[in-house]
Amino acid sequence: MTSGMFHLAGTEDYNHESHFLEACFLCRKPLGYNTDIFMYRGNTPFCSKECRQEQIEFDEAKEKSWKMSSRSLRKSDPNKNSAPSKTSRTGTVAVA
Repeated sequence: MTSGMFHLAGTEDYNHESHFLEACFLCRKPLGYNTDIFMYRGNTPFCSKECRQEQIEFDEAKEKSWKMSSRSLRKSDPNKNSAPSKTSRTGTVAVA
């Protein structure tokens, strides 16, 4: 009996289920058996260093854009004072 996670293509009882290591995340090129797979951020597979690097650059640009837009939203918030506000909370917390 074989587990779905370790099942190899070409066996008689092969049921085609999509697996995250079937194709490159970026270009969708099929990832072959016994070939190098370049991983990024956990379980994101790429067929080459170039595809992986392109995704890394894309993610970095997206993060930079997000940080810039987040800063501009904070600066343009009319409800915020220029001085930092301090909040204190008092009360009782019961833990069961």
